Amino acid sequence: MILDRVKPLDAILAAAQRKSLHRSLGALQLMLFGIGCIIGTGIFVLTAAGAQKAGPGLMLAFVIAGAVCIVAALCYAEIASMIPVAGSAYTYSYATVGELLAWTVGWALILEYAIAASAVSVGWSGYFSGTILNEFLAIQLPQWLSAGPLALGGEAGGLINLAALLIALLVTWLLMIGTSESAKVNAVLVAIKVTALTAFLGLTLTSAYFDPDKFNPFLPAGVFGGFGTGVGAVGAAATIFFAYVGFDAVSTAAEETKNPQRNVPIGLVGSLVFCTVFYILVAAGAIGTIGGQPIMGPGGIPFPAGSEELALQCALPQHADALVCSNEALAHVLRQIGFSGIGNMLGIAAFLALPSVILVLLFAQTRIFFVMSRDGLLPEGLSKVHPRWKTPHVVTAITGLIVAIGAAFFPVGQLADIANAGTLYAFLMVAVAVMVLRRTSPDRQRDFRTPMLWLVGPATVVGCAFLFLNLPSEAMLVLPVWSVIGLVIYFAYSRRNSRLGRGIVEVVDDVAGEETMVPIHPPRQ
Repeated sequence: MILDRVKPLDAILAAAQRKSLHRSLGALQLMLFGIGCIIGTGIFVLTAAGAQKAGPGLMLAFVIAGAVCIVAALCYAEIASMIPVAGSAYTYSYATVGELLAWTVGWALILEYAIAASAVSVGWSGYFSGTILNEFLAIQLPQWLSAGPLALGGEAGGLINLAALLIALLVTWLLMIGTSESAKVNAVLVAIKVTALTAFLGLTLTSAYFDPDKFNPFLPAGVFGGFGTGVGAVGAAATIFFAYVGFDAVSTAAEETKNPQRNVPIGLVGSLVFCTVFYILVAAGAIGTIGGQPIMGPGGIPFPAGSEELALQCALPQHADALVCSNEALAHVLRQIGFSGIGNMLGIAAFLALPSVILVLLFAQTRIFFVMSRDGLLPEGLSKVHPRWKTPHVVTAITGLIVAIGAAFFPVGQLADIANAGTLYAFLMVAVAVMVLRRTSPDRQRDFRTPMLWLVGPATVVGCAFLFLNLPSEAMLVLPVWSVIGLVIYFAYSRRNSRLGRGIVEVVDDVAGEETMVPIHPPRQ
């Protein structure tokens, strides 16, 4: 039986229950924490790509993506409060649906975090080139150094996105030598992001340039562009789903929350609703001032975001100032309506804030590597710790190199779509894990229980699957191809080296710094 290896939940909970974390967080604190985790990268870097897919329908796309996030968040909250240990969806799957499916989840998370870091690196590059170099230093990088071969807004002939490559390598180096962001620095960066976006709203929504006619037609590519096309409001929702990732951090705070059954859903749903409204207003401000209609290709279908065809169109004079052609959309909007100074400040805010997001994503990716390596599913050498830096320098270097290569050659929209494929699969598996645990362990302690799981669980599965099927076909294909590679590794190496398969269960408590060892009989091979 290939599905017979399920890590004993007792071992995981034994480690988790040694924690004694003070319950101090209320609903408002959770909501504010969620807002800080969610708002950031996606809205800064994907507004242009989303508008190219849906036009003004980008506003509807935010509603669709937000709705899927809400049901997924409620499932995440129950299992995170029940199994509060490292490994996220990978660990949850290991304890419910078994090692093989847990491997596919962990393998997908490795892809998600790495590609997401590449996407953020490309987004940072747009603000660095547009604001820091062009506006302040009057330096214009040659085209072949400022965009990958298919980068959005570039021209055919772009060779490499040098700035994106360098920022990815720089952050990797910082992680290798042991630099990590502090809570205070993160709080400052969150304040910068929210302040910049609030100023954007105030200037655009009250601007004399704001014209409701620019929202017509509202859905130039329709609501549903067709599976695999990646266009229409649903196609845009599948892309800008990237703008919501981070809400799971709220779920993991359930064990530190006062009255979690009441406060966790308020914090989760409240933060997601706030961010959805915030995102809709930002999209309205951008589109209502300079327009956001997509550039149409043959048959009245938008050119794919990040494609060479769109890049060639954006090089034409009539599209030079279009929202969908900008690498720094929000700063570009403010410059177009006469607020160049504030637009530059917004560009600086993105320039300062986005590297910390790259760092968090790379750190999270190495954490998944650590847990899988500790379980014996990946070679222990990957998590080798440097004797002086005390960091997993091998896996960090490998990951950073892959992230840098992705950032150097691919456009941000395509990278976000690929990252979303892994994210959506992981969220779907979390919903499955919650429903399985309700049947297999109905009496386990749950600090938070997902309300109406009979509806919320299947809605999460269907919503995640639906958004996945509305990604561009190229992005959809990456996940199964990546999964096949992972399965080859699993059956060639991981299954026979698995600690669980050899009769050893090891669970490490990251807070207490202790281990729980549970000897068991090895399952039949």
